[in-house]
Amino acid sequence: MDGAGGPGEAPAQEALQSLSRRLQVQEKEMELVKAALAEALRLLRLHTPPTPLQDPGTPAMPRDSSPAAPPGLPPTCGPSLVSRGTQTETEAETEPSAGPPGLSNGPPAPQGGSEEPGGTQSEGGGSSSSGTGSPGPPGVLRLVQPPQRADTPRRNSSSSSSPSERPRQKLSRKAASSANLLLRSGSTESRGGKDPLSSPGGPGSRRSNYNLEGISVKMFLRGRPITMYIPSGIRSLEELPSGPPPETLSLDWVYGYRGRDSRSNLFVLRSGEVVYFIACVVVLYRPEGGPGGPGGGGQRHYRGHTDCVRCLAVHPDGVRVASGQTAGVDKDGKPLQPVVHVWDSETLLKLQEIGLGAFERGVGALAFSVADQGAFLCVVDDSNEHMLSVWDCSRGTKLAEIKSTNDSVLAVGFSPRDSSCIVTSGKSHVHFWNWSGGAGLPGNGTLTRKQGVFGKYKKPKFIPCFVFLRDGDILTGDSEGNILTWGRSLSDSRTPGRGGAKETYGIVAQAHAHEGSIFALCLRRDGTVLSGGGRDRRLVQWGPGLVALQEAEIPEHFGAVRAIAEGLGSELLVGTTKNALLRGDLAQGFSPVIQGHTDELWGLCTHPFQNRFLTCGHDRQLCLWDGEGHALAWSIDLKETGLCADFHPSGAVVAVGLNTGRWLVLDTETREIVSDITDGNEQLSVVRYSPDGLYLAIGSHDNMIYIYSVSSDGAKSSRFGRCVGHSSFITHLDWSKDGSFIMSNSGDYEILYWDVVGGCKLLRNRYDSRDREWATYTCVLGFHVYGVWPDGSDGTDINSLCRSHNERVVAVADDFCKVHLFQYPCARAKAPSLVYGGHGSHVTSVRFTHDDSHLISLGGKDASIFQWRVLGAGGAGPAPATPSRTPSLSPASSLDV
Repeated sequence: MDGAGGPGEAPAQEALQSLSRRLQVQEKEMELVKAALAEALRLLRLHTPPTPLQDPGTPAMPRDSSPAAPPGLPPTCGPSLVSRGTQTETEAETEPSAGPPGLSNGPPAPQGGSEEPGGTQSEGGGSSSSGTGSPGPPGVLRLVQPPQRADTPRRNSSSSSSPSERPRQKLSRKAASSANLLLRSGSTESRGGKDPLSSPGGPGSRRSNYNLEGISVKMFLRGRPITMYIPSGIRSLEELPSGPPPETLSLDWVYGYRGRDSRSNLFVLRSGEVVYFIACVVVLYRPEGGPGGPGGGGQRHYRGHTDCVRCLAVHPDGVRVASGQTAGVDKDGKPLQPVVHVWDSETLLKLQEIGLGAFERGVGALAFSVADQGAFLCVVDDSNEHMLSVWDCSRGTKLAEIKSTNDSVLAVGFSPRDSSCIVTSGKSHVHFWNWSGGAGLPGNGTLTRKQGVFGKYKKPKFIPCFVFLRDGDILTGDSEGNILTWGRSLSDSRTPGRGGAKETYGIVAQAHAHEGSIFALCLRRDGTVLSGGGRDRRLVQWGPGLVALQEAEIPEHFGAVRAIAEGLGSELLVGTTKNALLRGDLAQGFSPVIQGHTDELWGLCTHPFQNRFLTCGHDRQLCLWDGEGHALAWSIDLKETGLCADFHPSGAVVAVGLNTGRWLVLDTETREIVSDITDGNEQLSVVRYSPDGLYLAIGSHDNMIYIYSVSSDGAKSSRFGRCVGHSSFITHLDWSKDGSFIMSNSGDYEILYWDVVGGCKLLRNRYDSRDREWATYTCVLGFHVYGVWPDGSDGTDINSLCRSHNERVVAVADDFCKVHLFQYPCARAKAPSLVYGGHGSHVTSVRFTHDDSHLISLGGKDASIFQWRVLGAGGAGPAPATPSRTPSLSPASSLDV
């Protein structure tokens, strides 16, 4: 081959020259882009001087056939002319109008009468609201459209541009096309998975953009833009309140008791208070009088836990209490570590935190030692091996630890005569442990196990409970309904002992006590023993030799006996599997003092003029509660899951929406069903009466709002119409104060407005609704409340919202076990709030009582109802010292044996 080069050199040179020419063309296009941007910015500065918002007293401009421009803007500029990002990105929104089309990030919007670009139908981001003129995903720079001349006759016209402007239009269109090429890759990335930490404008972000002229604000949920118009009375967002509200919340009462799926959950303290738990709260209840007022007893609350409490133990001094919690997860889904708190029941101060980092999944059972005045604490966790550990209570140090068993451990206890003897029971076993303290040095103690020998007796499937007798014997209750008496005996050559032991634990006697499982045993002060049955719901008192002395039966609607505690005199406290706490004795019977739901709660409404409220949920119970007497007024079985409810303004009837599309109207006095109607076959998510009581709106998961006209007493209703236009299921709705209009939210973050009286018409010009006053504010999306949304929200983090009747504060129920209190209106991004914990699951609903004296909040899976007292400005409420990230409910063991 000679120096002239090979045959392939010429094509290579031609390719290089072609690339060079393309590079020159691209450089020229970039120059065009820069020129167009400079011209657009110049025209914007020239034609759009800063103009303050119109004073509320200034008369509105007359409207013509096309939607009028908002006050304070040039006549041809729409309300969404320019938006400015509040974080690190800039986004300007174009408005289709006459004159040069300017620079846009998409095709021109279609002609129409909509007052928003692209003729969108909602402020949210649903399929019906994502018009061609809507902004792109967060992170995409939208180029600014040059403003029109003031004398342009029609904002949507495209024939008014002069011939001299046409070259400039062509240049602008070319620049916009090039800009789209440059920005396309970023737009694609912004539609990726939720990553709020690495991408502030990603689909999982909640980000606000403020309009330069103060006409609208914009936020994004999962990449969907939500535009909200500022009321005309607000001249500047800086005028709005910026700090937390002066009002505070104080936990007044907790309805419910966790008896459905937990044990070791009911004791009586030396003070006479009954101690039990539900959700993350340990309740100290005084049946007779107290801070709760006459007739309802009094409650105090230990609120040091960050997740659901699973078990309790009371110190021999009757004052100190140990409570163990489950693990749970934090806001980001990271698992949290379970822990045991030892606290003083008189001061409610935490004395010791035991086992942080030592337990897995949760604390299943615990017990104080008795023979040495409670110096030690025994704990069994919920790990696969059910680790058994012994701790020094005063120092919080671990003295010994051993793998217990792979089977469930349901109970643990120290022998009252010898702290070196520990007993555990559970699935198909009774284990007797010998503990040597190792001279009190951390980790030096040892635990050795001896297994109880059943011998000729049938081994039961579960042994849920046991109790120590004064003579040293042990009684166990099992799933076969038998009470077994265990004692020490010398080793039998026919029954080899474990590890060469010289003695073993065997069954001394057996008595058949109940039909079905025995859930609870209690040793009384007089030496007799009480047993509580599951299937037969009987409570039996046994004398020496297991001779039955007396018995009583718990009514069926309270469930089976879960726990027994001895009160003052002959009084007994009984916890049941249907989350009720009963008080009484074997002779006179039992009556409820604490009641609650047994499954996930969603429906909540408060009475229009009494301190009463109504709840419903997945347990199919509809319950009316007396907020002053802290008691259940009545309950009925709905036969189906209740998801929403609302009182008629007269208070005479209440409407309840079910999960099958049915809704009922019940008389609140007689509890009779006066209406039973079905709309569709999807679940109903919201029912709401108009403030004058003439209409009832029903939001369904079939994307429709059904409107019924209602008689004056609410007993009769007839179909008035349907609101059709949402592209996803209805989540929230509110009536205007005049009872003519509705504002609604949907599952895809739409905000729609409806003229109900005018025929259930969708109001396409939402700018005209910016000053409308709402009788209630429970919609989670809207200008007045958009500041409640946290950064990084995926659109489902807020379950419920409620404005107080005095319109001073707004309460929020979130997915992270918290209740928030904000100032109202809350129209600033990252608005500060007061945060209150206590629920162990997602908080599903919040509502203020009629006089704003209390706030009611519902826990979801923990089935708890909290009644908070609202303290005014300067009130001495407790400081809401709660962590910013609180774990949600971890599925607890639902083993029911």
